[in-house]
Amino acid sequence: MAGQAHHHPRQVGSKLKFGILLTGFILVVEVIGGFLSNSLALLSDAGHVFADIIALALSWYGVRQAERPASRHMTFGYHRVGVIIALVNAIAIFAIVGVIFYEAYRRWQQPPEVNSSLMLAAALVGLGVNIFIAFWLREERQRNLNVRSAFWHVLGDALASIGVIIGAAIIMLTGWFVVDPFISVLIGLIIILAAWSILKEGLKVLLEAAPYQVDVSRMVDALRKIRGVKNVHDVHVWSISPELHAMSCHVLIADQMMSQASEIRQEVEEVLRREFDIAHSALQMECQKCGKNDLFCSLVPTPQKDEHESHQD
Repeated sequence: MAGQAHHHPRQVGSKLKFGILLTGFILVVEVIGGFLSNSLALLSDAGHVFADIIALALSWYGVRQAERPASRHMTFGYHRVGVIIALVNAIAIFAIVGVIFYEAYRRWQQPPEVNSSLMLAAALVGLGVNIFIAFWLREERQRNLNVRSAFWHVLGDALASIGVIIGAAIIMLTGWFVVDPFISVLIGLIIILAAWSILKEGLKVLLEAAPYQVDVSRMVDALRKIRGVKNVHDVHVWSISPELHAMSCHVLIADQMMSQASEIRQEVEEVLRREFDIAHSALQMECQKCGKNDLFCSLVPTPQKDEHESHQD
């Protein structure tokens, strides 16, 4: 079992790298096809593909960082690096969408001629490769949140490719070149939703917000029902990365031997892991009430000593 657990992250990482290469191929095909066919819709889809490459790359990075040990300088490891990269890329995606919308507005007023046959061919290539990548990642998405996120990005791009195909077919049948900027705007809106989701989740992680997967009130109620637990307070729940959650709290119990307190602590950790997907917890077991005994504790900085007072000490 240990060998399988060690091998699984590498296997997932290899699949994600292969997915990145294939998606990069789609990006090249759609950029070249978009310029040659003069299709803004195809270039917009290329922007969506670029967002997918970011999602796949971040998923790959997250899998790799999960294997990297913490150190005395980085006691939580390097998980937050991926979050920062995601935020920067989300902002870059918004900029790409701005360019798409501006060009769509310009083309809406004077629709240029579009090579619908080339547009259709490039979109079909993109659709076929995206379906293959989604099939390639179908098993890993059940076990890894990073891969699941990338999987849905790929499916979203497949839908965008279908939109380009429909637009190309309409242009071929009717000659309505105005369909091209219209579809590019629709794809731009899809990209905005993906970028906003990345930005919102990344900011929540950096702000130490409680993860949306964890119902803190229900969690506290579950812990208070554990035999031997009198109360739970000073609760903090946060995410180190979108898929890695942590929690700390004070657990009030009766005055007893350390071995008995250890059994209660193990049960608390098991409930957190099994019901709330919190694998990292820091529990302070205590037999007397401390401070205000509030459920949530407001953090206050430690007062700094006056410089003159420090010299006297």
